[in-house]
Amino acid sequence: MSGKILIVDDEALILELARLLLTDRGYEVLTAASGEECLARLRSDRPCLVLLDYMLPDSDGMTILQAVRRDFPDTYVIMLTGQGNEKIAVEAMKAGAADYISKPFGNQDLIDRIENVLRVRRIEIHNRELRQEREKLLGEIEQWSRELERRVSAKSRELEQAHAEVLQAEKLASLGHLAAGMAHEIRNPLNVISLFGQMLKPVLAQDPEKLGYVERLLGEVDRIDSILMKLLEASGRSRGTAQEVCLGEVIESVLAGFEPQLKANGIVLDRDLESGLPPMLADPEEVEQIFTNLFANAIYEMKTGGRLGVRLSGEGGRIRIQVRDTGSGIPAENLARIFDPFFTTKPRGTGFGLSVVLRIVKTYQGHIKVTSEAGQGAIFDIDFPAS
Repeated sequence: MSGKILIVDDEALILELARLLLTDRGYEVLTAASGEECLARLRSDRPCLVLLDYMLPDSDGMTILQAVRRDFPDTYVIMLTGQGNEKIAVEAMKAGAADYISKPFGNQDLIDRIENVLRVRRIEIHNRELRQEREKLLGEIEQWSRELERRVSAKSRELEQAHAEVLQAEKLASLGHLAAGMAHEIRNPLNVISLFGQMLKPVLAQDPEKLGYVERLLGEVDRIDSILMKLLEASGRSRGTAQEVCLGEVIESVLAGFEPQLKANGIVLDRDLESGLPPMLADPEEVEQIFTNLFANAIYEMKTGGRLGVRLSGEGGRIRIQVRDTGSGIPAENLARIFDPFFTTKPRGTGFGLSVVLRIVKTYQGHIKVTSEAGQGAIFDIDFPAS
C-alpha cells in the first residue's frame, strides 16, 4: 500500500468514485461523510492525507482543517471546493492546506495533486527527522564535551593533588635532615643547661624566688625538647614494631580518651564504624597519633558545641575514614598550607600536628585530603589499602 487516504464528503457519488480511483492506485482508502466522522477516523486510523470537502453537513471544512493541523500535524489536507471558490481555496492554503482541487475534478488531475502532496509530505517529514537527529547528535556531542571537560577537570585535580603530595613529601624529607641535625646540635647544649639547672636547685633551696627562676628555666628546656621531639615525629617514622591494627578499635580507644572534652564542650558524636574490616599492618602508636591530632583539632574548633562525625568503611579495595566537624572551618587561603610543618593558626600551636598525620598516612601508602569552607566546618578524608 502507498498509504492511507481519508476522503471526507457528504456526496456519496464523489466518495465512491474517489475510492475506486485511489484503490486502483494502491492506496488504502477511508471515507467519512461528516466532520465528526472525519475526526473520529483521524484518531483511529491516522491517515497520511485527507481529501476534505469545504462544505459539510455538521461543520465547515476550515474548522476541520484547523483541527487537523493542530492535532494531527503529520496528516496533510487537500481541500475540495466548488467552482468559483478560489477565494476560499486561498484562505484554506493560508490556514495550512497542502493544496486544493475544484469540483468537479479530473481523475488524472486528482492523482497528480495527491502524489505531489504525498511527495512533499515525505520530504518534509524526512527533513524534520533529519533535524531531530541533528539536534540529538548535537545534544550527545554537547554531553560528551561536558563529560570530557569533567574528566579533564578531575584528572587535573588528581595531578594537582599528586603534585602537592610530592611537594609535601619533599618538604618532609628536607625537614627530616633538618630535624636530625637540630636534635643533635640543640640537645647537647640543652642537656648541659638542664644539668646545671639541676645542680643549682639545692644551692638555691633557701631562696624561693631564685629557685622559681631555675624551675622556670628547666620548664623551658623541657618545652624546647618537646618541640624537638614533635619535629622528629613530623619528619621521620618512629622505630615502633609493625603489627596488625584494627582501625575501628583504635578509633574507639582514642574517642574514649576524648570523651570528657566532648561532654565539656557540648559536642555530639556521630559514630559510624563498619565492622569486619581487614586489619592493616602498622605501628599502633602511629595510627593513634592520626586520630588524636584530628580529633583534638576538631574539638578545638568547637569550643561552644557542635557535631563530630567519624565514619569508617571499606570500599573498592580501600579502607576509608572520614572525620568531620561543624567548627569554624578552614579559610581557602590556608587549605594548601595546613599540612606544612610549622604552619598553625593557634596562638600556642607548634604547627606539627597535621604534618605528623600526613607523614604517617603516607608511610602506610595512604591518602588524605581536606575540604572546608570558612564557617562551614572541615572534612578530612583518609584511605588506606585494604590489605
